[in-house]
Amino acid sequence: MDWALELAENANTYTPLGPNEERVVADKYVLWLGRGDEPHWNVAQRFRLRGDEVERVRDQVHAHLRARGRTACTWEVGSHATPPDLVDRLLALGLELDELAVGMVLTEPPPRVAEDGVVVRRAETPDELLAAARIAAAAFGGPEPDEAPAPPGPGGAVYLAYLDGEPVARASASFSEHGTTLFGGATLPHARGRGAYRALVAARWEEAVARGAPVVVTQAAPMSRPILAKLGFREVCEIRILLDAFDR
Repeated sequence: MDWALELAENANTYTPLGPNEERVVADKYVLWLGRGDEPHWNVAQRFRLRGDEVERVRDQVHAHLRARGRTACTWEVGSHATPPDLVDRLLALGLELDELAVGMVLTEPPPRVAEDGVVVRRAETPDELLAAARIAAAAFGGPEPDEAPAPPGPGGAVYLAYLDGEPVARASASFSEHGTTLFGGATLPHARGRGAYRALVAARWEEAVARGAPVVVTQAAPMSRPILAKLGFREVCEIRILLDAFDR
């Protein structure tokens, strides 16, 4: 198996579980359940279905989610999901296309660049984790948290990038035996273009190498794809993400 491709396309299937997270692994699909009811905290992926199984599997996914008090999820349909027309079948069932991501892989050290005094450290204390959460809220448009989130489990890490002593960017990583998955990269608007994002990528690559699995993958949105390509990431698949608000 090409583990880099598999991890890039179906990251939630392989990344270690954090606090209050759960995974249902079936022959036909994988369902990852995060810490809350938001659709992107509940992800169905790695579909290996026949055409006549789609509705039955959707019912199974809904049953798992309802049993845990969840009302919505996302379906991540990768390039190698079956049947080939799965997205069209799901749209016909009432799902909505949410976004398109591209699976990208890095297997060589990213180029060293001038980072303009940026310093990267792990976020470990409550104050550091709260700062990281507030940067994410500012960058992605969510409500600003008042309390620090729970720290990641032993298979994950949160990083902060500092500029002149100020935390200006954050990013997360999840480590598995097959490689490292990057997610949650965000930089405050006033600090963009100063190297914080690149420094966070470099820090997580170095961690992946130290753990003996120098493969780094991510699902890139349009804004981050050009930056990642310049850092040596290559595109290996597409993931179409559909919203399934079945009980809302």
